[in-house]
Amino acid sequence: MNIIQITPGAGKMFCGACMRDNALVADLRKLGHDVLMIPLYLPLTLDEEDQSAGTPNFFSGINVYLQQKLPIFRKSPDWLRNLLASPKLLNLAAGSAGKTRAQDLGDMTLSILRGEQGNQARELEELIVWLKTQKPDLICLSNALLTGMARRLKSELHVPVVCSLQGEDWFLDSLTEDCRALAWQTLSERAAEVDMFIAPSHYFGELMRKRLSFSADKLRVVPNGIHLNGYELVQGSKFKVQSPPVLGYFARMCPEKGLNDLVEAYLLLRERGRNLKLKIGGSCGPADEPVVNVLKQRLEARKVLGDVEFHPNTDRAEKIEFLKSLTVFSAPALYGEAFGLYVIEAMAAGVPVVQPDTAGFPELLASTGGGVLCQPGDPVALADAIEKLLADPAHARALGEAGQKAVFARFNAKTMAEQIANVYSAAVQNFKLVNRKS
Repeated sequence: MNIIQITPGAGKMFCGACMRDNALVADLRKLGHDVLMIPLYLPLTLDEEDQSAGTPNFFSGINVYLQQKLPIFRKSPDWLRNLLASPKLLNLAAGSAGKTRAQDLGDMTLSILRGEQGNQARELEELIVWLKTQKPDLICLSNALLTGMARRLKSELHVPVVCSLQGEDWFLDSLTEDCRALAWQTLSERAAEVDMFIAPSHYFGELMRKRLSFSADKLRVVPNGIHLNGYELVQGSKFKVQSPPVLGYFARMCPEKGLNDLVEAYLLLRERGRNLKLKIGGSCGPADEPVVNVLKQRLEARKVLGDVEFHPNTDRAEKIEFLKSLTVFSAPALYGEAFGLYVIEAMAAGVPVVQPDTAGFPELLASTGGGVLCQPGDPVALADAIEKLLADPAHARALGEAGQKAVFARFNAKTMAEQIANVYSAAVQNFKLVNRKS
């Protein structure tokens, strides 16, 4: 198949959805498919080879912003738009992307969801002109916030549009009250144009199916997968008999991912006399730095900062070594996590995980056997669950081994790509059948 993957870039921020899409494209190509990965808005920041390299960036972030804020700019000459879409300027703009909050993006989100009726309609038409030269069999949108494109893409290119579901609810629910309901309503209307949705978990698929009111026959569930190069499938004892043991977190360094709760649980464990180190890694942008600074001050006030390490914005090799150094992993996200790519990354390193009993985590842990659940939003319950694992190395080792085996067998990028290729093939065949009848 000739596949187009459209993925918005997050600037200088590491983005789990971007990494998932990038791994998917790489392995679809290994399966023999022709795949073009098109970045939108800003460049992608990845810890693996960029599969969008050499492909033009559409919906240039600077142009999109100016078209939203300045009506006169919607009629600006092409030379000016091309200048503002230059890679050099986009890289400069990417440095500020991490300061943007969902609450500030309501009007722009609505405009993008309105597609050809929005302020960025010119960007959509430019994308369509280019796509016509590629003659795709199918187009995949990285997330539901891009469904405003679907109507025009289908009418002009006469191909099915598939959409991945990747945690959009949290962003939309964070919009200001005056935009939130209208954004969900507009998204629901535009979702009707999509031929098929792919969710990473049954939990999130059903949640979005109900909120967007699309039929169950348009939903497929394919768990996310990761590349396993750099990880090692180890037989026998994997649990770290370390003195002291190491508790780890690797996700965006923000309260929403549960970092504050994890630090509180760590402090509780230290109060109980546990000799324990803490390692915190993951994406840390300008908006996250104040949060990290406050946590460092709290750790310093409790005289344990010397036993805590921070590893922001690591590359892939550093991330894997970080995960391998852990005894127990936890990223107790406070919102409805659709999947939790960081969980299977920790499991791939043979590390048992402790996650809240909410959202997609129960499903993921039930299918891997790689960890235990605890009461969500409760640092005491989190500390109790971690302490139980630390006190029972045999059980922790069994969980680590089970999780690692499951990831190597079922949560790898190759398996994900094979399953998604089957979904794409079914979408193409169904699209041809429906159009033949009409």
